[in-house]
Amino acid sequence: MLSFRYRFSSFATSSRRLLFLVPSQTHTLTNISTNHSLCSVKPIKQNNAFFSVAVANDIHSSSSLSKDSPFSGLEDVFVSFLFGKKKATDVAHMVWKHVVQKGDTVIDATCGNGFDTLEMLNLVADDSHNGYVYALDIQKDALDKTSSLLEESLNSYQKHVKLFNICHSKMEEVVQRNSSVRLVAFNLGYLPGGDKEIITRSETTLQALEAAERIVIPGGLISIVVYVGHPGGREELETVETFAARMSVENWICCKLQMLNRPFAPIPIFLFRR
Repeated sequence: MLSFRYRFSSFATSSRRLLFLVPSQTHTLTNISTNHSLCSVKPIKQNNAFFSVAVANDIHSSSSLSKDSPFSGLEDVFVSFLFGKKKATDVAHMVWKHVVQKGDTVIDATCGNGFDTLEMLNLVADDSHNGYVYALDIQKDALDKTSSLLEESLNSYQKHVKLFNICHSKMEEVVQRNSSVRLVAFNLGYLPGGDKEIITRSETTLQALEAAERIVIPGGLISIVVYVGHPGGREELETVETFAARMSVENWICCKLQMLNRPFAPIPIFLFRR
């Protein structure tokens, strides 16, 4: 029997509602009240599987996600992640599409091999040459790979993408002052295919998150995928969780998706500014 539990939870501590989702073909929703948004909930048994989904603090309807929620319409995506049909980065990209608009300014704080940068570019670039992606990475090898990917995928990208060989904690040094940043995305860990000894660190990641909090506009998003299966990964997750937990409920919706019986699975975390 397949047995697992799944949690999508708010970091807030005030009273909120939890929404339990079962596979979409059943169209069954069950709501309960609780005094804690961040909690471990009892599993629902469905088709010989155990799982539960606790949704963040933006639920206003007794039967569905609010239409103005950044997560409205993404229920099937979350369930696909739960069943292993979508990767953590796929989920992140789908959430971005619900937030980012043509002509926006966005930041890929850890561009790695460039796949997130390319996704962002496709979301923001328009015919009037508006839309900018700031792509940062501390490793020059990552910037070279990102540049190569963009050149292979697009005829011209230079007018929309700016590459910086810099730590993500220093993003405010390269982003134009008074820029309206809609999205800051992090893919934490090490460069896939690169030196696994070179990883993002809790100290600089915290500084980067604080910078992102300052520059993301209302209606914007801080998107984080945390990889915990390497030394330092679990500590970095704790840093991200602690940072998110202290953000005000009035101004931020903070949530994560975590597979409870897959301790090394990547963890998507979304911090949406109201």
